[in-house]
Amino acid sequence: MRAAEAKGIATKGYATHSADAKFEPFNFARREVGPNDVLIDIQYCGICHSDIHQAKNEWPDLMPAMYPMVPGHEIVGRVSQVGDKVTKFKVGDTAGIGCFVDSCRACAPCTSGIEQYCLQLAAYTYNGTEMDRVTPTYGGYSDKHVIDEKYALKVNAKDNLAGVAPLLCAGITTYSPLKRFNVGPGTKAGVVGLGGLGHMGVKIAKAMGADVTVFSTSPGKEEDAKKLGADHFVVSKNAEAMEPLRNSFNFILDTVSAAHDLMPYIGLLGYGGAMVVVGVPPEPAMFHQGSLIMGNRVLAGSLIGGIPETQEMLDFCAEHDITADVEVITPDRIEEAYDRTVKADVRYRFVIDMQ
Repeated sequence: MRAAEAKGIATKGYATHSADAKFEPFNFARREVGPNDVLIDIQYCGICHSDIHQAKNEWPDLMPAMYPMVPGHEIVGRVSQVGDKVTKFKVGDTAGIGCFVDSCRACAPCTSGIEQYCLQLAAYTYNGTEMDRVTPTYGGYSDKHVIDEKYALKVNAKDNLAGVAPLLCAGITTYSPLKRFNVGPGTKAGVVGLGGLGHMGVKIAKAMGADVTVFSTSPGKEEDAKKLGADHFVVSKNAEAMEPLRNSFNFILDTVSAAHDLMPYIGLLGYGGAMVVVGVPPEPAMFHQGSLIMGNRVLAGSLIGGIPETQEMLDFCAEHDITADVEVITPDRIEEAYDRTVKADVRYRFVIDMQ
């Protein structure tokens, strides 16, 4: 096994070296702490389904895999060192890192606080490069991270940090479109899929005051859906259950990352209703344009959130006591967690204890 050759802070992580390779220990170096940087001792890192897609190179046209790859963009840990110009954090604070670690800082999206849409392409937390387009980025399946304070998040929670970690992706991925389309009291909202993203969508939509319906192909998830806060549960492959709901929803969040038909859900939207897709299946979806035109409906996508909105989401979740439902594992179980995630055999997010 070849370690990353660089000078800096010695870091221990877990990497995969090809699409069909297993994870193994990987030693590399983080950069030294600069004036605006914080060093975070990582405590927990969530496993996102997108980690699997990228580690297995299942998105070659969207995000081609760069190996060796250390995944992980749902990171929570303790600040152990700060640069001399840092004002946002102090040693001992709890901090989070999400899906990107830098951006150009000058384009319209960056100066508007939506850095995830950086016109120069943000520096993703892993499977990418720093803004120099040379230095590879390595993610949170590791014990340390160095990041500019501007791109780190303040975590107010002191308990259940394992449950906080997935908020850095699953939380903001669902919070952002719910907020964008004004989901709240008087809103009839649907959540398609009850996995890592879906269960967060249910919790957040309910906390926002919406009437929430979960759509799932698994009848056995009804009890869980209700426990998470859903008002209603519908088995989506049951046509008789779906038909009475046509033209009645203000908003639907589609969290499914497997191939599926969008048309049944578009048909549930009322006049001017919006459906937002946040799952990315391996194959493109097909739908009939008339299904949007005839109801003045919106079909949209949403990509995580910028730093300001992600901080807002963390504060909202802290206020409403929202965390992810997780199963905590040790790093030697990453392969098992990947297999079980693909089989939807987790309630509802694996989190690696990096300590």
